Amino acid sequence: MGQDLILIDGTEGGGQVLRTALSLSMITGQAFRMTGIRGKRSRPGLLRQHLTAVRAAAEICGAKVLGAELNSTAIEFRPGTVKAGEYSFAIGTAGSTILVLQTLLPALLQATGPSTVRITGGTHNPAAPPFDFIEQAWLPLIRRMGAQVELALLRHGFVPCGGGAIEATIGPSTLKPLVLDGGQEPVTIVSAGALVSGIPVSIGNRELDRLSARLKIERRNLSVTDLGDQAGPGNVVSVTATRADVTEVFANIGQERVRAEQVADVAVDEFLAWTQSNAAVGNRLADQLMLPMAIAGAGKLTTERLSNHIRTNAVVIQQFIAVDVRLTRLSEQGNVVVELHARQLSGHDSNGG
Repeated sequence: MGQDLILIDGTEGGGQVLRTALSLSMITGQAFRMTGIRGKRSRPGLLRQHLTAVRAAAEICGAKVLGAELNSTAIEFRPGTVKAGEYSFAIGTAGSTILVLQTLLPALLQATGPSTVRITGGTHNPAAPPFDFIEQAWLPLIRRMGAQVELALLRHGFVPCGGGAIEATIGPSTLKPLVLDGGQEPVTIVSAGALVSGIPVSIGNRELDRLSARLKIERRNLSVTDLGDQAGPGNVVSVTATRADVTEVFANIGQERVRAEQVADVAVDEFLAWTQSNAAVGNRLADQLMLPMAIAGAGKLTTERLSNHIRTNAVVIQQFIAVDVRLTRLSEQGNVVVELHARQLSGHDSNGG
């Protein structure tokens, strides 16, 4: 375990800063203290999803933790040795199972044996990437980097009821660099559709009408997936498309008092923004590829814009790992190139972020 305590300001970037720090702490053995956790959010501090990630990380690596309490705005995390095994974690709300898994996955890839992780909570949360995005967009790229991961959706879980479940099987893996620069290639729509659970199918049909009109897809080629009442009330609209060797999923979660057409519009708008850019990946995927690229020691991608998540992720990554993260804006309102390169280690950089 490293001797220095990395100091991190968690005010910017929300829960993502905490998750990145937990992942890197487990991998490097370096302890950290974070203050101002989610300080600019309407509900600052640790929510149940974040608390589950902290406790799950601590269990996997035998960490000593201070401040692991609901609504806490500061924690200290001193990791031990990551151990492979069979783990089960319950968020207790509709908080994102996906984000908890992504916190644990990098460390378990470096464990000495295979692991199985089951997490219950939300699988389709409007404040987090949905399962479909992780399964179809993020996971194939992580596998391309060398990760041995199998992921299954056991039950859907929507806000506010939760009750969803995912299970991942993770094998020891060494990640290799990834370059994604196919932004000049044409885009092909693979699928578009709506999913409903415990709400009228007519809502999904209205969403499909909107998708058909805006994407110029024949309505007869679109269908609604109806889960019945098995997962509580929920709704998802998604557009899945490919560009070069990347699959992107643009999904939006339906919410109360938001018209079906508006739900569909958000997914379409995100898809069109990516289509009209020369970016290899959208912002969400770019942000979530930075950590595995850093672990691999190198990587490069182009994305639509320089988001706050990308900025804060770069800062935290460089506090833990000897990589340089270069963010180059190609024009004032245009694409951004994200490059990561290993630097020669000359002592641990523990300056605050």
